[in-house]
Amino acid sequence: MITQPLTVLDHHYQELSIDGKDVIRGLTEKPKSLPPKYFYDDPGSQLFEQICELPEYYPTRTEAWILQQYADEIAEITNCCELIELGSGSSTKTQALLTAYQKISGNCRYLPIDMSGGILKTSVLQLQEKYPDIAIHGLLGTYEQALVHLETNYLQSRMLFFLGSSLGNFNPEQCDIFLNQISRTLQTGDFFLLGIDLQKPKDILEAAYNDSQEVTAAFNLNIFSHLNWRFQGNFDINFFKHQAIYNELDNQIEMYLHCQESHWVNLEVLDLKVFFEEGESILTEISRKFDLRTMETQLQTKGLKTVKTWTDEKGWFGLILCQVK
Repeated sequence: MITQPLTVLDHHYQELSIDGKDVIRGLTEKPKSLPPKYFYDDPGSQLFEQICELPEYYPTRTEAWILQQYADEIAEITNCCELIELGSGSSTKTQALLTAYQKISGNCRYLPIDMSGGILKTSVLQLQEKYPDIAIHGLLGTYEQALVHLETNYLQSRMLFFLGSSLGNFNPEQCDIFLNQISRTLQTGDFFLLGIDLQKPKDILEAAYNDSQEVTAAFNLNIFSHLNWRFQGNFDINFFKHQAIYNELDNQIEMYLHCQESHWVNLEVLDLKVFFEEGESILTEISRKFDLRTMETQLQTKGLKTVKTWTDEKGWFGLILCQVK
């Protein structure tokens, strides 16, 4: 029986501590933007789980297929270790890995890390029942908080993994900073497993982010509900419309909220009042699409040498297993 399934990485708040400076910066810039981390309150995380089940949204099921096919091989290569997942969500895909590692005798440990406390606690308790031979403990916080925490709390050999092509949400500069953090967190012999969405035709990509059931639209608009709750705001989602486009020059999906009517928004906690013009757009997320060999080269520059890669039959999604050399 687990009585304390989570460690909160910032104890000043009993969940993710956010001061809102990034919101002020994003909403006072031209063009306006918001960090995608604000998607993931509990309702937002639940909406994302629904997105993963949509027929148009290929990334989750494609990556899940790869994991189901090759999880035993990954476990055999890395042997029993501390498994650390950034942005774990419900850990649904991860169960293929946990099933493979439970077959290995040894001291395996799983640390899921997420910024949605409700879904993290629920998944940890469920997984501990399903995988009694693996010690499971959640870490509640941001990637940055988690990586700092892990740098100073080293217990055993590790495989750190980042699935779902979440790396695509970082621009090139942010990606470089993030991979440097990963490299610092791992020691010689440790592993890094990275999932990346690969480049493909525009029509497939845009359909995946503009689904016919409009779940992605609800997910995008929920960012305003989260900001309203966290910063005592008065965003009205009826004044905005979702759209995702594929920028072929930069090989990235760009997700926007387009303002339909001029109005003011107030965020009391941040002492921020912002005017939105009719037709103005807010960029809420990018999702970069990668070339497998180019990414292997970039990882190599960080001391992360590719051990093996796996893709699906269509070459739509890739998994890269690296090791610190």
